[in-house]
Amino acid sequence: MSEGLPLDRILEGDCLDVLSGLPAESVDLVFADPPYNLQLRNELRRPDHSLVDGVNAHWDRFTSFAEYDAFTREWLSACRRVLKPTGTLWVIGSYHNIYRVGAILQDLGFWILNDIVWIKSNPMPNFRGVRFTNAHETLIWAQKEQGAKYTFNHQTMKAINEDLQMRSDWYLPLCAGRERLRSNGVKLHPTQKPASLLYRIINASTNPGDVVLDPFFGTGTTGEAAIRLGRHWIGIEKEEGYIVAARERLASINPEALGNFPIKEADVRQRIRLPFGALLEYGYLHPGDSLYLGADSTLQAVISADGKLTIDGITGSIHSVATRLLKRQANGWMDWFYFDPQDNRRYPIDRLRQQILSTQENTSDD
Repeated sequence: MSEGLPLDRILEGDCLDVLSGLPAESVDLVFADPPYNLQLRNELRRPDHSLVDGVNAHWDRFTSFAEYDAFTREWLSACRRVLKPTGTLWVIGSYHNIYRVGAILQDLGFWILNDIVWIKSNPMPNFRGVRFTNAHETLIWAQKEQGAKYTFNHQTMKAINEDLQMRSDWYLPLCAGRERLRSNGVKLHPTQKPASLLYRIINASTNPGDVVLDPFFGTGTTGEAAIRLGRHWIGIEKEEGYIVAARERLASINPEALGNFPIKEADVRQRIRLPFGALLEYGYLHPGDSLYLGADSTLQAVISADGKLTIDGITGSIHSVATRLLKRQANGWMDWFYFDPQDNRRYPIDRLRQQILSTQENTSDD
């Protein structure tokens, strides 16, 4: 039940104070992007001696591991209280903090379902050349109670991944370019997450109408993904600059028009394969859009949020639906066409795939 919940709002204040005022067992999903406790002590510089904009904000500073562990235990306990018995929690981190978070999470009674490796298709280089480039972050997905029923949209994830079971290694780009929020040319938030990451998480582990809570809301990526997917959201944030930016960002979204979900195109050449669902995750196509079975055909299929097509009572992947309609082994990438309003022409959806695969992402500013 969502009665008494401040749905679709940003709640200002420290997450521990705000969480204490929310009803127990009231939210379906928690996504947490907490401080990483990076403890950067020296400036980071590129080979040309220009300064790298690292994470040195006051909210990421802790005097010791003990202080960080105590903070982690408090916010995880508070989130556990508001989670429904069937609820799950996602938390993201780097090698600096994720192992400490994982141990505390288990101590509190959470049951780990998966760890997901977000492999960054465009990582920031290790400019000093003294260690491997940090090209991934780790997500832990855990349920509140071991053995309880929880939501996992297995078929949705398969559909996004072209009818193959989705793996625990996700190739997704860093937040960059137009998607990266800036103020006076400077990154507004040093660890803003890409919208494609939250799209996948929320799509996988909630249903339409569910309530998603983000206790470290930042600039509002979780809220944007929730709106796009028809979920309710609650964001908690204490930094005024982030709150202002998030409210402006979310106010510009029309829930009835799902086409304004800005995701920066990225260089994903490292992918072994690119599923059709990636066109939705990167914002090239959107749920509710139509595809045409040929350049001049009147046959139109509608795209659903899980990447399936529906036409005349037939639902399935781009390949399976085209195969049934054409009565031959079809290649959905070449047989389905989208309409480009810029020149009023139709093109095979493979054109969009190639745009993603060929895009070169300049990461010098991240």
